[in-house]
Amino acid sequence: MGESEGNAERTCFVRPRSQATIPSLRRLFTPWRQVADTLIAVHSPLALRSPRLSAAGFRHAFFTRLGGFSLPPFHSLNFASHVGDDPASVARNLSIAAEDLNVDAQRILFLKQVHGIVTHLAAPPLSLDETEKWQGDALIAREPSIACGVRIADCAPILMADPVSGFVAAIHSGWRGTEQNITGHVIDTLRDHGCHAHHLIAAVGPHIERCCFETGHDVAARLSRASPVHDVLHLGPRGRPHVDLRRILHAQLLQAGVRPNQIDHVRGCTVCDSERFFSYRRDGSRSGRLLAAIVPRKT
Repeated sequence: MGESEGNAERTCFVRPRSQATIPSLRRLFTPWRQVADTLIAVHSPLALRSPRLSAAGFRHAFFTRLGGFSLPPFHSLNFASHVGDDPASVARNLSIAAEDLNVDAQRILFLKQVHGIVTHLAAPPLSLDETEKWQGDALIAREPSIACGVRIADCAPILMADPVSGFVAAIHSGWRGTEQNITGHVIDTLRDHGCHAHHLIAAVGPHIERCCFETGHDVAARLSRASPVHDVLHLGPRGRPHVDLRRILHAQLLQAGVRPNQIDHVRGCTVCDSERFFSYRRDGSRSGRLLAAIVPRKT
């Protein structure tokens, strides 16, 4: 996993276009009284991209926690005020993401996520003030003036796009959503809107990886039963099962008809990598929320 993760970072770690140089990650975490000296660097987001989605012309991002306005413990690109962060800082962070995605900040849409499979179709004139009150875990859209987003802090974000129709989807798949096969449900919904699974491009973003996804035997058994493949459970160093969520999601995408060469894995473990990612398992209530978002494309 280490080698493939490194390869993914070399191809997907995108520095801001408007900035000539980026200070080292160590400099990004200077004491906050020194932040005024490096405002440009700190307030430029560092995002991960899917090479396949980018090649197909879809604006998207798996935002890291770097490059925002929030203060510790939510430093710095946090997209949730309900965790205790200053709403003004979160609003400024949304503006940063909006500039990166080239949409209006109120058109970055996400839901009140509930670890289910409910999917919503988003279209103008919807705004974030409306959709963030809707319960659900996936958004689809075709209108290029909006971005479909999900917020995560260990669960898996999946961004999907159909180059033929221009439709996109943003999916939040925690262990409960994975057990219920939310990816397959979303692909069925896209079929209802005229999409074909073999046209779809899917990118599975950073989440809690096998190295850190230790579960009880009951959860491990439920995920094993939900998986189209069998080698998804591994014995951890403490003698408890570790689940390979990424492998399950990959198999579910294949089962739903997505072609193998149309699936990207934008790797990173949210628990292991505290410099780049928020993690609820690692930090509990002191954890911020990451954003993954994608914009439909005109066809």
